[in-house]
Formats: sequence, structure tokens, C-alpha cells
Amino acid sequence: MRKEPHLGRQLEDYLVHFPKVKIVRARRREGLIRARLLGASVAKAPILTYLDSHCECAQGWLEPLLQRIANNWTTVVCPVIDVIDDETFEYHFRESGEVNVGGFDWNLQFSWHAMPEREMKRRNHTWEPVWSPTMAGGLFSINKKFFERLGTYDSGFDIWGGENLELSFKVS
Repeated sequence: MRKEPHLGRQLEDYLVHFPKVKIVRARRREGLIRARLLGASVAKAPILTYLDSHCECAQGWLEPLLQRIANNWTTVVCPVIDVIDDETFEYHFRESGEVNVGGFDWNLQFSWHAMPEREMKRRNHTWEPVWSPTMAGGLFSINKKFFERLGTYDSGFDIWGGENLELSFKVS
């Protein structure tokens, strides 16, 4: 049991109201990537959704991701990332036409880039998916069998940074 009250009994009591949610506790500190792998190993649903603890979701955010995977089980889907100002808590909605794509530099550091002209021309509507060569690692959905077929994450990774590129390269 956790020493912090909000991560122990208080959390368990709260989650009684959500029977589909299960707390999985590692016996020792495993780090982010092995914790994600532990969650995937016990997940019973056909779709895995990873969402880092600092993320907040708007109503209806999940359904479009699940629909894309239902259309093609080898699709990995990332939601549009809106921003909440860290000082004012003002919500900044991002129009679907203003979406960036993922990239990386020679040090393999993930970075955001403007959507290429060819991608803008490929899409007939701003609400259509944006193809991105890489993805951020903290929020995405993937078919569990596809994730396993790709070889999941490298269990040698401890913390964030690189796992998103590894998965992006496997998907490509």
C-alpha cells in the first residue's frame, strides 16, 4: 500500500465507482516504460490507450481514436493536443487545420514541426487524420495485438524519451 493517502485507500475507494478501471501495482519501482508494459500485460480490452498523468481530456476525445483503429487495426492514433496555460489555466483549443507533425533532430530528440505542404494537399478536410512520421509518447491508442506484433516497448527503457521514436519506427 502506498504511503501517500491519495494513492492508497482513497484512490481505491474512489475507483469503486469505475468497475472497468483496475489498479495494477508493481512490486518495486519499474520506471515509466516497464510500468506501461505491466499495464499492457494485464489489459483485457483490445485497444490500449496510454495517457500520461499530466494530460486532461475533453468530453468525446476517445471515440474518434477508437474509430480510426476500428477502420484499420494497424493504425496508431494520437489525439490533437490542446494547451492549458500553466499560469492562468486558460484553455487554448487547437483547430484541426493547425496540427503539427512529429519529428526529431540528429540527437534523436523529439520535436514538433509544421504540417508539410504535401500533407495539407492530401487531406480533403481539416478534420481528416494527419499522417505523422513520429509521435509524442505520452498519449496515443493502439490495438493490443498490433502492439504485441510490433514487439511492444524495449523493456530496457526506464523513463520517457526514445520510446516514442522506437514505436514510431516500428510502425512505419
